[in-house]
Amino acid sequence: MPLYQRLMSRVFTVGFLLGTATAQAACLDNVVLVHGNTATPASWNNTYNLLLSKGYSTAQIFRPAWGSTSCAACNDHNGSEETPVRSAIQNALASSCTGKIDVIGHSMGSTLAAQQINKLAVASQIDAFVGVAGAFRGLLSCGVYPFNVVTSTCGSAGLSVGNPFLDSLYGVRFGARVYSIKSNIDQVVCNTGSCLIYGVHSSSIWSQDATYTYALGHFGLQTDTAAKQYELIR
Repeated sequence: MPLYQRLMSRVFTVGFLLGTATAQAACLDNVVLVHGNTATPASWNNTYNLLLSKGYSTAQIFRPAWGSTSCAACNDHNGSEETPVRSAIQNALASSCTGKIDVIGHSMGSTLAAQQINKLAVASQIDAFVGVAGAFRGLLSCGVYPFNVVTSTCGSAGLSVGNPFLDSLYGVRFGARVYSIKSNIDQVVCNTGSCLIYGVHSSSIWSQDATYTYALGHFGLQTDTAAKQYELIR
């Protein structure tokens, strides 16, 4: 083979290998970010922008919009609230180059995401699940089911302590790795002055791999822990 052709062949081979390495480096788990009650996908902007800076593409990040943005008491974990989150998880899995995804939920979005993972039976395809300021054990401000439950958010498919919805999730694993991010001054989860449900912080998730506590409010836990969220899904 002439020298010119040999050189061009080597250039092509090196270019191909570099291109392959780049493609492999860009193959990251798709990420689903589920906002909380009455929030919007924009509430994830800090996390979203950080992920973009770390090499994720916009097509790899799913931010479903669910529920009413004006009636907090109207939203629960049943019906129309479920559909956008279910679709986001399904679409993220369908387009995943790794075959797995990561899911991060804030507040009621944590329990809603957990519910859909359970309903879809896809926990084996969730590499990391991160619940941020979730009320996995219920909200004392919602009462203990079925007493003093007056709104959908606190009803049987809401966040009252011991309701059928939360009982259906208890003990379920939501991914290969499960983490919670919580606060002892969370103005929603700890609204009554206590964050504990039967002695356990409500934002803690059973069988979690680790939990992280910050001196932040309910919304700061979402916006100000982006770096930790990214660390947990790496």
